Amino acid sequence: MNWEEIFNQAKEYILKYGINVVGAILVLIVGLWIIKRISKSANSTFKKRNMDDSLRPFLTGLISIGLKVLLLISVAGMVGIKTTSFIAIIGAAGLAVGLALQGSLANFAGGVLILIFKPFKTGDLIEAQGHLGVVKEIQIFVTKLIDPQNRLVVIPNGVLSNGDIRNYTELGQVRVDLSIGIAYDSDIKKAKEALLEVLHSHDKVLQDPEPFVGVQELADSAINLAVRPYAKPEDYWEVYFDVYEDGKLALDKAGIGIPFPQLDVMVKK
Repeated sequence: MNWEEIFNQAKEYILKYGINVVGAILVLIVGLWIIKRISKSANSTFKKRNMDDSLRPFLTGLISIGLKVLLLISVAGMVGIKTTSFIAIIGAAGLAVGLALQGSLANFAGGVLILIFKPFKTGDLIEAQGHLGVVKEIQIFVTKLIDPQNRLVVIPNGVLSNGDIRNYTELGQVRVDLSIGIAYDSDIKKAKEALLEVLHSHDKVLQDPEPFVGVQELADSAINLAVRPYAKPEDYWEVYFDVYEDGKLALDKAGIGIPFPQLDVMVKK
């Protein structure tokens, strides 16, 4: 093969594929510019919607990578490279990874949903999956709570996002449910007045909604009074313990007895 034949073959190859190569380069340059604009626009949209700072860069990066993979496959097809095998390999790898990490992926998806829809945020008092505590940190795979015993509770986001969540902080106030028993021979009206005085005088008990005291149950050994003050979530435990203590002292001062469990026995001769 002489130089003239080599030149003719090169010329034929350039004429055949050169336009495709130039077009592919232009598509690559323009595509990367468009992807950059889309990523920036997505990040701005996430920021306007107050998306969590830990999730925003991750989702922006995920969008950018996905679009770049699609762009490279398109460019490879333009220059004559068969892309069906690449797509099959990517699909098979994705399936294998998905099956191997299905638990982790469920937790990841749950974390994304929590960070997007925000059923709670850091610092909120919540009850979920049988645990009550203050949210310490929301991560992609798990959420960390601090319970009333100052223990760290780690809950996977998969089960957390699919279960019931009680957010005591969202509305800015929470009802403190207490039950105090008095003797059957006690003056109910006087006992209610004494307990209401405790609720009205406590500086952490909210007066709107109005605190409530009423007969809850006629139990075996006592008349149980339902005591229902409202408080801010951060004052819940202070109100809980103070009302029990102050309520006992107020009932003692009013001459209202809190009975021990008792049983009446009748003996027939």
